[in-house]
Amino acid sequence: MNKEDTLLHLRNAKKAHITWVQRAHGLIEGLPIEKEQVPVGCTECKFGLWFYGEGQALGMIPNMDCLKEIEKLHFELHDVYMKIFKIYFSDEDRSFFSKFFGTRKKVTSLNQEIAKDYYNQLKAVSEKLIEGIERLERRIFALQAGQFTV
Repeated sequence: MNKEDTLLHLRNAKKAHITWVQRAHGLIEGLPIEKEQVPVGCTECKFGLWFYGEGQALGMIPNMDCLKEIEKLHFELHDVYMKIFKIYFSDEDRSFFSKFFGTRKKVTSLNQEIAKDYYNQLKAVSEKLIEGIERLERRIFALQAGQFTV
């Protein structure tokens, strides 16, 4: 893969991450977001699919230490989201039909406030993750054609 394609795929992965965070926010705000729209696992979201797929080839390029920071932040992000997910989709106190149809459970106002606090944590981690992705993007962009081998 060449440098331009890699940058395009990285930018698309970053956009997918931003959309994922927006959906998590929509969930908390009461929008009809299904659990499949905001995957819990860090290898299930579109950014994770890119990062743990073709993104791993970037580790072969010297001075790409920012990949470790991106991975750490990505794990942290999904750990925080798991707490939000449990508030909206855990099987505790759900009826048979809501479990069967995969709909989210009713959330108390207290739990919604807790979810908002978690979302603020998630957003802070996301901002750091985006900074790391943009650092990676700048490093790739700065590479000469001969230095880019993936």
